[in-house]
Order: sequence, then structure tokens, then C-alpha cells
Amino acid sequence: MYTVIVIDDSSSMRRILKDMINNIDEFEVIAEAVDAFDAREKIKKYEPDLVTIDINMPKMDGVVFLRNLMRLHAMPAVVISGESVRGNDIFDDGAVGFIPKPETGESMLSFGNRIKETLMSLTFLLKRYTLKKPKAQVEVKTHNSKENKQNSGIEQKIHPDEVLAKLPATFPGRKVIAIGSSTGGVDALLKVFTKLEANLPPILITQHIPYGFSNSFAQRLNSNSVIEVCEAKDGMILHNSCAYLAPGNMHMTIEKFGSDYRIKLLDTVRVSRHKPSVDILFRSVNNIVGGGAMAVIMTGMGDDGSIGIKELYDNNAYTIAQDEKSCVVFGMPAKAIEAGAIKDVVSLDEIPEYIIEFSKGRRR
Repeated sequence: MYTVIVIDDSSSMRRILKDMINNIDEFEVIAEAVDAFDAREKIKKYEPDLVTIDINMPKMDGVVFLRNLMRLHAMPAVVISGESVRGNDIFDDGAVGFIPKPETGESMLSFGNRIKETLMSLTFLLKRYTLKKPKAQVEVKTHNSKENKQNSGIEQKIHPDEVLAKLPATFPGRKVIAIGSSTGGVDALLKVFTKLEANLPPILITQHIPYGFSNSFAQRLNSNSVIEVCEAKDGMILHNSCAYLAPGNMHMTIEKFGSDYRIKLLDTVRVSRHKPSVDILFRSVNNIVGGGAMAVIMTGMGDDGSIGIKELYDNNAYTIAQDEKSCVVFGMPAKAIEAGAIKDVVSLDEIPEYIIEFSKGRRR
């Protein structure tokens, strides 16, 4: 049985949603909330497996609450709203589902069927989430400061030295491409992968993404690319024409395995305020591949990746950064550029071409 909290300012809609969800055998509504502040307290109290969120709510917009929830206490969330025009955007904010509220003339039976179909499609994700549900609850902020100043005061920034030793490869290894991204990275990566060719070196991706959403995002990339994309699993051997996305709750590294490379996932502290961390991926690639690697740093807030990509640059790896004009947030690329770690600054549309040219030995 999966527990649900319904968040909606309309008492009649809360009642309708509660009845419809309780009619699904696998789900039970354990609480209702009228706004973001009420929801915060009830999420902390009941620790549900799923929340439904309306977009138009008093005191705080539902999308703002969703973003805060995903950043500070990531969990499965389904947006149920009449604002269908914003339906596609909420997936980038971390939602796993969107259900438009009933339009004029739609029967409650039809609406109920849509709710059941969506929730039942999420049971596999919910099973994974409940098996690894966070033990300690983190307060979901309910003010509108811009990204809460990068979680200032919530956690100390950990340097990658404290997690992964600095042991750079002396000689260049077999080619590997490493990509790091954050805010805006979901759409940016999709645009890159739709333009990639087959027969590329292995691609490793660290995108800042909440736990539970990385697998579905890997599937989206896979369905939009000739490259085979999957969520990384510990011990996977790296193959050409394949890409591996770091899980939303683990650092991704690589290690030598005979003549091959294989993935090693680390369940340790956050590094550069993130888990997975781009710095951890880049440092690991530098340790194993060194000058044989290509590193791509894309749109994102903060400075994650700037330490690792500078080490790769110093080891003669090929490094590129997404330019400011095509970034949603020019944070991570800007910090890498400031660190003197970038050989070429390119637009988002050019990144696939640069990756392909690197694979063919035309970019160093």
C-alpha cells in the first residue's frame, strides 16, 4: 500500500481526489493539505510515498513548492492542475506525473480512470522509492528566496579530496566522454543526445537529479537517441555507443577491470553540495583515463565540476563548456571557465558535433 498526501486549496477537489485515490487498491490517502505550509508539516509528520500538488495555491505557487521539495527532500510527486499549458514544464522541475483537472463535460468516471492509470504506471518507481526512503527528513523551505542561496547553512561543502583520492592517470587511457550538468540540464541533454551518432566512446553523465527520477530520465534519453542510454549500475562494463546516467542518490566513478573500464557507485557524503557530484565523476575519469578523456560541462547553478574539470584540463584531456547564451543558468560553465579549465566554449547546438569530432580524433 502506497501512502499519499493530497495538496489542493479546494476542499471539494481534495474530497474528490481522496475518494478516487482510495478506490485504487494499492493507494491510500493518509492526509490532506491546503497549501505549501500545511503540506510541509504533514510531509514531515506522515512521510508519505507520494504527494499530489496543485499549481494554483495560496501563499506559494505549487511549482515553487515542487522545486523546493525536490531540492531539499526529493520524493515522487504528481501535479494535478487545471493549468495544462504548464504540464510539460513540471517534469523538468522534478514531477513524475501530470494529470489535468477535468474539463467542462468530462465525467468523474473518466477523470478517475485517468488518475488510476497515472498512479498505477508509477508503482515500479514507488516500489524503488519506498525501499530506499530517506530516514531523516529535511525541512522543505516555504519562502521564495532564490534557490535559498544554494542551501547555505544546510550542509558544509565537501571537497572531492575527502571522498576520492587524487591519483591522476600518468598515460592517456582509452577514450571516455564525461558530461556534467544541473539546472536546465534535462532539456539540454535531450537536445544533445538526439543529434549524436553511433560508434562513440562510452559516455558518462552526472545530472543533478532527485532519486527516483534518474531511471525514467535515462529511458527518455534512450528513446530519443541512437546511443543506448541506461541508469548506471555498480559493476557495469563500459561499452562504445552506450551512455550511463548516474543514479539520483549515488556518486558515479569508474575503475579499471582488466582491459576494460567498469562503473563503481559510491554511497558517501555530498560533494560540492551534490550527490551525484560532477566533481567526483570528473576526478574519477581523470584518475583512470586522464588525457584520453573528453569532459563537457553544461548548464547549471553553482560550481560543481570546476575542480574535476581543471584536473582533467591539466592532464591534457579535451574540455568544453556550454556558452552563456544557450545556458539556462550560466553557473557551472562560468566557474569552469574562470578556473582556466576549458579549451573551447561552444553553444548547446554545437556540443554534439564536438563530441562526434572528438571521437574521430579531430578535437584535442
